[in-house]
Amino acid sequence: MSTESSSRMTAGSTDRTSVARSGLILFAAAMMIVNGLWLALAGLAALFNDEVYVTTPEYIYAFDLTAWGWIHLLLGIAIAVAGFAVNTGATWARITGIGLACLSLVANFLFIPYYPIWSLTIIALGIAVIWALATAGRETA
Repeated sequence: MSTESSSRMTAGSTDRTSVARSGLILFAAAMMIVNGLWLALAGLAALFNDEVYVTTPEYIYAFDLTAWGWIHLLLGIAIAVAGFAVNTGATWARITGIGLACLSLVANFLFIPYYPIWSLTIIALGIAVIWALATAGRETA
C-alpha cells in the first residue's frame, strides 16, 4: 500500500469516529433538554395541583409534594440549560451533564411512589444520557 492510500484510510476512519462522537453528544444534549423540560413540567404540576400525584402516607421518603415540585422544577431547568451547554462540546458541560443526570436519577428514584411510570421513564432516559456523555470522545465534529 502506498503512503497516500494508507493516510486516506486513516483520515476516513477518523471522520467516521468523529461523526459518531458528535452524534452521541447531539443525542445527549437533545435528551437532556427534553428531560429538563419534562422535569420542569412535572415540577409545575406538583406546585400548581397537588392532586395530580398519588400520595403515599407510609413511605420512607415522604416529602411534601410542593417540595418535590420545587426539586423537579429547579433540577429540570438546570438539566435543560446544561443540555444546551453540552451541545457546544465543552468538557465542563459534559461533566456537569453527568452530575445533573445522576441527581435526576436519585430524585426520580425517590419519586417512584408518587408517579412510578414517569419516574422509571426519566431514570431510563438519564442512564442513556450518562452513557452518551461518558462514551463520546473529547473531539466533536
